[in-house]
Amino acid sequence: MSKHLLEVKNLTVDFHTEEGLTRAVDNISFTIDEGETVGLVGESGSGKSVSSLAIMGLIPNPPGKITNGEILFEGQNIVGASEEKMRQLRGNDISMIFQEPMTALNPVFKVGYQISEALILHQGLTKAQAWTRSIELMNQVGIPNPKTRAHAYPHELSGGQKQRVCIAMAIACSPKLLICDEPTTALDVTIQKQVLDLIFKLQTDYKMGVLFITHDLGVIGDIADDVLVLYKSKLVEHDNVKKIFTNAVHPYTKGLLSCRPGVKHNPKRLLTVSDYVDKDGKEKKIPADALEPFEKSFNFPEDKHPNLLEVKNLKVYYPIKAGFFRKTIGHVKAVDDVSMTIKRGTTYGLVGESGCGKTTLGRSILRLVNATEGSIHYDGKDILDLNTNEMREMRSKMQIIFQDPYSSLNPRMTIEQILLEPMQIHGVGVNKKERLEIAKSLIDRVDLEQNHLMRYPHQFSGGQRQRIAIARSLALNPEFIVCDESVSALDVSVQAQVLNLLQDLQDERNLTYIFISHDLSVVNYISDYVGVMFQGKIVEYGTAKEIYKHPQMAYTKNLLSAIPKGIPKSL
Repeated sequence: MSKHLLEVKNLTVDFHTEEGLTRAVDNISFTIDEGETVGLVGESGSGKSVSSLAIMGLIPNPPGKITNGEILFEGQNIVGASEEKMRQLRGNDISMIFQEPMTALNPVFKVGYQISEALILHQGLTKAQAWTRSIELMNQVGIPNPKTRAHAYPHELSGGQKQRVCIAMAIACSPKLLICDEPTTALDVTIQKQVLDLIFKLQTDYKMGVLFITHDLGVIGDIADDVLVLYKSKLVEHDNVKKIFTNAVHPYTKGLLSCRPGVKHNPKRLLTVSDYVDKDGKEKKIPADALEPFEKSFNFPEDKHPNLLEVKNLKVYYPIKAGFFRKTIGHVKAVDDVSMTIKRGTTYGLVGESGCGKTTLGRSILRLVNATEGSIHYDGKDILDLNTNEMREMRSKMQIIFQDPYSSLNPRMTIEQILLEPMQIHGVGVNKKERLEIAKSLIDRVDLEQNHLMRYPHQFSGGQRQRIAIARSLALNPEFIVCDESVSALDVSVQAQVLNLLQDLQDERNLTYIFISHDLSVVNYISDYVGVMFQGKIVEYGTAKEIYKHPQMAYTKNLLSAIPKGIPKSL
């Protein structure tokens, strides 16, 4: 019998595709003991999720196959085990929390039933017993009103609540090994902290081994005992969390540690993995001044930075209707009497939890959402008074970068068509040839290649799609851009590249941004001024320095305290 709960030996996973053989996991080895948390970090495509799917026996075959190595669970090799054997293990002894709860949950079944399913299958409980236990589990993971919520469908729950349901499903049978695949990536910082605290508590209660997969070393520093670093499908570093944070050896690990913005000190430009590692995986020399802290200046003279946008007493209310005749019985106050002023060439950071009204405010400023009341003056004009033709002309000056570039880019159009369409509508360029030259220059500016113009959105990574979305927003040479959670789901290194790009574009074109995010570290890095939003209102406002060093509101202090410290527990 192995002394380890899980022992992975020389694991290799290959995928056979139309373009040939792709090695997704290349000869990696590690162990997990009872009650231990092992962090698995790396960028998208490094092999993290494939490694976890191999442990679960969920590699799709074809096209994927474990071509070498062993996976020992409690001493038994489960590579090549029968499907019946793996079904006995999955959900019972080995459980997994998936990255995206909306796709992990079945939309046509109530969440209580979905938790009950594993209990009936593995524990032999009756439906009534399983339902009662499901409600207990929902209460244990902190879902309010569990008896009522058990009857809800996934779309009726918030993102944080859906993730808690997934956690309840994963721990229902008291597993020995819990695999967490990016369970907090798209969550608010406060919800993320609650989920991490919950996983840590459950691990203590059940003495589980935990494999925690993420691209964020800040999160790993808060929870892990050991850290595995994957780079291009290979395990390049493996050590305890203290040594990884204080004395990283591999340049890729150093890059991951440096590219995430901090709350206290940041350089003028964030360093990325590519600043540390060349294409051959060899270490680059970092200039001595590249990591020097940069102190922002908040002196914006009126002659160079006049007010560009003035929002006064803006309200966006949605009616609540009930009864047979759908009478209005109240209103949801998504934006409730908000006023704000933004200077030309500056960045206004807008932070707050999901549902606080950030996105609705950003879209109402662009008139993508109808305002109920108030005024929005852009460069002296009240855009709420503009007719359709006048607003269409105004849109060339005001653009938006959406949170999810995949859903905001037309999958049936090539990148060339996506970039040329707004130029053609607004009369940019005298002919297609001139517009194509502008499109090529935009693609060059966002660090993509001109041959990418003939590809479709699905042929790009998430970071590349976000760059395309940025290029599209620049096609009309705008003055003002709303960045709506534009880096929230990106790897930390890609996130750093996009943040650097946004800052460079601002310097070159004197752009003005509203930067909407739930990630306070990112907002602190890129913003000149910060507004904290809560229940439709801006409850605190000031320079980024004032908000982060001397928060006044309890809500703001709570948001700041929830930011992952990125400091190992042992330090």
